[in-house]
Amino acid sequence: MSKAWFEAARAIGDIDIVGVVDLAKERAEARIEEFALASAIASDNLSDILARTNPDLLFDIVVPAARHATVAAGLEAGCHVLSEKPMAETMDEASDLVRRANAAGRIHAVVQNRRYLAQIRRIRQLIASGAIGDVTSLHCDFFLGPHFGGFREEMRHVLFLDMAIHTFDAARFLAGETANAVYAREWEPGNSWYSQGSSAAAIFEFINGAIFTYRGSWCADGMRTSWESAWRIVGSKGTIVWDGHDDIRAEAVTSGKDGLFSGVAAVEIPPLDASHRIGGHLGVMQDFIASTRGGPAPETAGIENIKSLAMVFGAIHSAETGRRIEITI
Repeated sequence: MSKAWFEAARAIGDIDIVGVVDLAKERAEARIEEFALASAIASDNLSDILARTNPDLLFDIVVPAARHATVAAGLEAGCHVLSEKPMAETMDEASDLVRRANAAGRIHAVVQNRRYLAQIRRIRQLIASGAIGDVTSLHCDFFLGPHFGGFREEMRHVLFLDMAIHTFDAARFLAGETANAVYAREWEPGNSWYSQGSSAAAIFEFINGAIFTYRGSWCADGMRTSWESAWRIVGSKGTIVWDGHDDIRAEAVTSGKDGLFSGVAAVEIPPLDASHRIGGHLGVMQDFIASTRGGPAPETAGIENIKSLAMVFGAIHSAETGRRIEITI
């Protein structure tokens, strides 16, 4: 993932990379050479490089097991920290990072790059306009069959833990609400090449009464959905459907009825307002840096992103126990 981060930093243009850390120092040296970072220092020791360079920002792209220690070290050194997802390996660790960032007076934000896709922004803009009324339910399907090899095929709760955070965060963004309960199931089809949790379904309840349903599989061959899922968003006055690619459609209720059904008409999907930040990693990084320079808090700040992480762990807890789980943060 580091290449995407270096490319985003280069695109922004006014960031000086002063150090690059990797447990294998030669990999840090290779990135420095690849991106012509002549003044950057390569190291295999984070504490040492933080002390030597005294940076303003720390970009955390480590494996999840190392996240808590990495972010804690950055905050202690006085850095604002931008992390890859997931925010933490456990809710206790996530809560601790929120506490540490608050105590340090620093920003810790998380890369939820999917919510910075132009189409998701357009849908959120349409919902906010009131075109379909209040959101009453969201439904999405995610069906792919990738043969990753490596750790994903061995990890438990692979779909919920490694991928669904993107979809859950998008649902929370589109609904403009926080989930407070979930019922979930996981299963392993006979054709699965994963160890556990490749197929799953979940029903989330939001605080305002809206429902979000998720159906997914990482061992579903044929008729693939987008990596962003296929969506149906139902409102009190109409519906939006999105194929996860470029096709967004909407209909809203008009006056009168057509037999059994209310009359509806197509709703124009307006272009994205220029005030909306897009660009995946680039968009997240731009918002994060603007915040460190006195701008508004990034929408993926830890204190907000922990609400999406709680949906993941709530779903896993429900799948393990077979019970409806209340989500608390």
